[in-house]
Parts: sequence; C-alpha cells; structure tokens
Amino acid sequence: MRVPGHPHTGLQTVSWLFDGVIEHRDTVGSHALVRPGEVNLMTAGSGIAHSEFSTPETTSLHGVQLWVALPDEHRFTEPAFEHHAPSPVDADGARVLVFLGSLLGETSPVETFTPLLGAEISLRPGQRLVLDVDPGFEHGVLVDSGHVTAAGVPGAAGQLLHSPPGADRLVLDAAPDAPARLLLLGGQPLRERIVMWWNFIGRTHEEIVEYRERWQQARRGESPAFGPFPEQWQHTLPAPELPNARLRQRG
Repeated sequence: MRVPGHPHTGLQTVSWLFDGVIEHRDTVGSHALVRPGEVNLMTAGSGIAHSEFSTPETTSLHGVQLWVALPDEHRFTEPAFEHHAPSPVDADGARVLVFLGSLLGETSPVETFTPLLGAEISLRPGQRLVLDVDPGFEHGVLVDSGHVTAAGVPGAAGQLLHSPPGADRLVLDAAPDAPARLLLLGGQPLRERIVMWWNFIGRTHEEIVEYRERWQQARRGESPAFGPFPEQWQHTLPAPELPNARLRQRG
C-alpha cells in the first residue's frame, strides 16, 4: 500500500487491520503505525491531509477503513488524530475487541460525533452470541472469515449483513464447521443529505469545488488550508478533474 499525501474534509476515517502494518503521517503532526487490533481514528473536520504506506516487512495487508460522515453541526471541527488499543473481552469463548462506542461493558475512549459502535468479534465453530444493543441503532455485520448468521440472515466472508433500528438484541451464529470473524458496526442513522466526491464530504456542489481548489493550492504551496505537509512527503496526490455535471446530494 503506497498512498501519498491526500486530503479529506467532513469525515472521520477509522482504520482497523487484521494483518500487516501501515505507517500514517498527517498534517496535524501525527506519525503512527496502524497495527492489527489497534484503531487509528482520524478526524478530518475542516480539512486534513495524510499519507498511508505499508511497512517494508508487511507481506500481507488485510483490514478495513471505515468513513464516518460528520453531522452538519460538527463537520468544520478542528482536525485531530487518535489511537487506541482495546483490551480483549471474553464473551462465552468469543473474543471481542471494542474500538468504537460501548459493548459488553467496554467503552472505547476515541471521540465520535454521533453515537457509534465498532467491534471485532471472533466466534468459535457453532457458537451463538446474543448481544444487548441500542434499539436506536442500525447495525451492520461485516463477515471477514467463516459463515455467520446475524438476526436470522446468513452471510459469508465479504458480505455485509444489515439489521435495521428497533431491536434491543442481536443474535450472531457461527457455522458449525469453522470459526468466524466479523466486524459489528452500528450507529444512529445520519438522516442528513451529503455530497461525497473523491476524498471530500460536503453539502453542496460548490463546497466540493472549493475544497478541490484549496487542495490544489496547498500542493503548490499557495494555501495553508490543510495544514503543514510533513517534511517526509516527496509527493502528494493531485485531485482528479471534476465531472462535467453538478454533484448531487444523497441520503
């Protein structure tokens, strides 16, 4: 993985690895490693830029990066970076790592701007795990390995199973022939319309045009909008050309 410096606005990135290591640098001065079982949360807010490079000893890189849209009242917050290594929780033999929000009595200290949940769960073959969850949340079960049934819906590796708001518990069942690993994701529906293009989240076409121009100016050394570039950056990614059409909001 070799991703030179590039910008973000209006979101948080949540990086979570199963295998491999990524080196992170950003324009608020952070320099950190993303390791398996440790969460790196970057708040873009009004604007940040970062780079992501797998380390030389990494031969297999496997994980997820979640993008969380910031609500309108917080989308221009100051950019920031947080790191947390959660302690594993044993739930009847299931191994649980809570990296966002609260579950099974564990609470992650990283800051989010809407109520969220993120946890890695490893199940024994044939295990059933019943979790108390917030009925105001919708939940997604991202199956990483094995076969899992969530709220009665079966899924295999690479599938995202959805559970709508309303339930106060979630039942997870692993297939009897092999262990399973999944990410449990949850949160209150945003109920806002956004415009997302490239690495930017805004609310109008004009905002995206402005963000793009600010980034191009920052690359030329003409704008401090995204903060000072780390001295290690020899290259940054140029913004792609905008489409020949207005960008539309989506829910």
